[in-house]
Amino acid sequence: MPTDATPAPVERLEIQVGPHTYDALASGPADGEPVLLLHGWPEFADSWSAVLPALGAAGYRALAVDQRGYSPRARPARIADYAVPELVADALAFADSQGAGRFHLVSHDWGGMVAWALAGAHPERLKSLTVLATPHPDALNRAAAEDPTQHHRLDYVRFFRRDDGAAEAALLADDAARLRAAYGGKVPDALVEGNIRRLSAPGALTATLNWYRAPESVISVPAGRITVPTLFLWGSEDMALGRGAAESTGSGWTARTASRRWRAPATGCPKRSPTSSPPPSSTTSGSTPDAAAGAGDSANAPGPPP
Repeated sequence: MPTDATPAPVERLEIQVGPHTYDALASGPADGEPVLLLHGWPEFADSWSAVLPALGAAGYRALAVDQRGYSPRARPARIADYAVPELVADALAFADSQGAGRFHLVSHDWGGMVAWALAGAHPERLKSLTVLATPHPDALNRAAAEDPTQHHRLDYVRFFRRDDGAAEAALLADDAARLRAAYGGKVPDALVEGNIRRLSAPGALTATLNWYRAPESVISVPAGRITVPTLFLWGSEDMALGRGAAESTGSGWTARTASRRWRAPATGCPKRSPTSSPPPSSTTSGSTPDAAAGAGDSANAPGPPP
């Protein structure tokens, strides 16, 4: 697909899904090949702000959404409303809103968990899957069961799963010092301040933590074997997601995968130009959007809080 050095403009959209209204950002021609980008915690759609205009300039129709709990008008009260099947249904509805029968899916962190689940349950909807940082949930489950270090790396998830307000209080105490620390200095200050402001709104942080609380256990996310062309990128210095789960993702749970390891801290990937191409691989066969693997700026990602 042709590329243009000039970034495409970014539009603000509202997407109605059932009773919920989602805030979204989009770029590129309405008839462009669709790309859906799913953010992680504690991020919003604007974490993809460097990638959206590059995808748009390349001719894709790129969409990033403030997902369930992150959009103020899509913030149900029940923890059960944040179960993975609900999040997958949201993602499919986001794609439907752009008239996308099949689409490229790009994801990071918790968005990656949703993406694995979507790819396993609805492979017919995807042209390609790109996941930044997050191993396949079955690979992560196995690693956590077999490796004590990986088990304890997920202690922060166990803390987040408490629904007694302790996690919210700890993260927002002292001018949200622990929440700020989660970004590890890898996210622009203006974006951090915007995220802190939005997550400090009444009920907002609780809604985002409900993603952790809804599964039956720490990593009970249904996915199964992935058959769609997949690009998986993992930072070798990730504080929460270790090498065992990352390497198992590429060797055991995906049929057509290009795995790439980067020397990168926390859950981020190294900075690359958002217009750079994905690493060459016969498994991607050119089907992954040019900017998807170059999403480093969007994935200057927060790690677990100290």
